[in-house]
Amino acid sequence: MARKCDLTGTAPMFGHNVSHSNRKTNRRFDPNLQKVTFYSDALKRPVPLRVTTRAIRTVQKYGGIDTFLVKTDDAKLAETGLRLKRKVKKALTGKPRAAQALSLIHI
Repeated sequence: MARKCDLTGTAPMFGHNVSHSNRKTNRRFDPNLQKVTFYSDALKRPVPLRVTTRAIRTVQKYGGIDTFLVKTDDAKLAETGLRLKRKVKKALTGKPRAAQALSLIHI
């Protein structure tokens, strides 16, 4: 399983451990991934995802996974996030009241 965030696409970064004598050895900075289940009001089902703690905080700030996906630019989402965004938008097109409620939220 890839160490990659399902929503933001955050992947491991690489750098150096630097000792006191300034000797540099390679190291890897892994993202803090957590298995989380968000409930989607548009899809009316829980959505299990493997996301970074940073993404969890951002979803909570936006008030839920549906609002986060609709408001976030496509370039900032990973492949799984884009697929989920398309499903949410499709579910909201048939419900004008739900789409209107999402458009009223200003962040």
